[in-house]
Amino acid sequence: MTRSQDADRAKKTTVLVVVTVGSFVTPFMGSSVNVALPAIQQAFGLDAIMLSWVATSFLLSAAIFMVPFGRLADIHGRKRTFAWGMLVYTAASVLAALSFSGTMLLATRVLQGLGSAMIFTSGLAILTSVFPPGERGRAMGIAVGAVYIGLSMGPVLGGILTQNLGWRSVFLAPAPVGLLSVALVFWKLKDEWAEARGERFDLTGSIFFGLALVAVMYGLSRLPAPSSFGLIGLGLFWAAVFIWWEQRTPQPVIEISLFRRNRVFAFSNLAALINYSATFAVTFLLSLYLQYIKAFKPQTAGLILVTQPLVQAVCSPLAGRLSDRIQPRLVASVGMALTAVGLAVFTALGPETPAWFMIGNLVVMGLGFGLFSSPNTNAIMSSVEKRHLGIASGAVSTMRLLGQMTSMGIATLIFALVIGPFAITPDRYPQFLESVRIAFMIFSLLCLFGVAASMIRGRLPANRSGD
Repeated sequence: MTRSQDADRAKKTTVLVVVTVGSFVTPFMGSSVNVALPAIQQAFGLDAIMLSWVATSFLLSAAIFMVPFGRLADIHGRKRTFAWGMLVYTAASVLAALSFSGTMLLATRVLQGLGSAMIFTSGLAILTSVFPPGERGRAMGIAVGAVYIGLSMGPVLGGILTQNLGWRSVFLAPAPVGLLSVALVFWKLKDEWAEARGERFDLTGSIFFGLALVAVMYGLSRLPAPSSFGLIGLGLFWAAVFIWWEQRTPQPVIEISLFRRNRVFAFSNLAALINYSATFAVTFLLSLYLQYIKAFKPQTAGLILVTQPLVQAVCSPLAGRLSDRIQPRLVASVGMALTAVGLAVFTALGPETPAWFMIGNLVVMGLGFGLFSSPNTNAIMSSVEKRHLGIASGAVSTMRLLGQMTSMGIATLIFALVIGPFAITPDRYPQFLESVRIAFMIFSLLCLFGVAASMIRGRLPANRSGD
């Protein structure tokens, strides 16, 4: 093997390691923080609405910055964006561990979301730049697998850390790994990838996009106050302005026209949005239920909640392979239907619901989400021409974040209407249980709409970009 081949292999290995670390750290943090929420509430005396914003603030920040930083990485360099994103995320994690108030914790979660957006938008793009088509699928599979491993390990390790070392240790745990990743980037990676260097960045569109998300989410959190309706209306207005602007600017931050021209692409993204909207808050709600209503310790709650992502991690690669032989819409629709069944079953949760019943239903939901996720992503990426693969990848990430944020928004809204601005204490456990049941009822109905969107997307064209 020549020296250039050795250097090329070393570069690929380094890229795969650092991107895999980035793919693991952020979902690990998200799922582990959910288990630590009761301890955080006790530390800062947060009410139910503020507690939900510990999770929502991160998602909102990541959603706002995901698309703009993807574009900035193409213009100014993906390696630089990834490295700075990891630094920002690591620093924000340390600051979160040092928080002395709920307000400071929320601010650090926003900063974590910004760093996460920089990591995700640039990491997969670097993988695509470094690995040729014949090796790219394996590399992508490892990176995506790291996401599911992070989701799986988060509740378990988060519960262990919270129970034995306190909630602050959950934020400190990823810091050494993040610093090691940054060191590898600057030490081993000498190249830079900036295929759009010199092009214009759509700052105006990015601002419109951010304003729309902030106004809608803050409005939802303030319901039923009269001002909330004005905020939601303002958010919808900015969303309309954003769409109008993106259709007229020569170099948009999001290619809106692709959603109009491509039926499979549009409805596959809609199905993804609905699925994440209906499923992301499940861990948040069940974590609170297990610790408040069932009085389980964080470690035990984490071991129960790990069921769904573990089944999902096993099922997703198999479902993705199946979708290469069968139309993805069929496999994905079956997965969405199974998810709807699991969500509907959880509407029966009560104080006496046994743990084995929850674990069994989480297996059903993990199977459903696993059957949906990979085939649906396959449909999105295979429905566009090769020159639009970057846009399609960005759309997948954006739909995921918007769905996750919407899911937490629904949970926050229900807490605001049913519990109000109060902490979840034993005298309010009946209202909390009512909130959980209402949430699962709404989520199951959402999934039924998702099945319809998944089925009517149509068949993939014969000349798919993945072929």
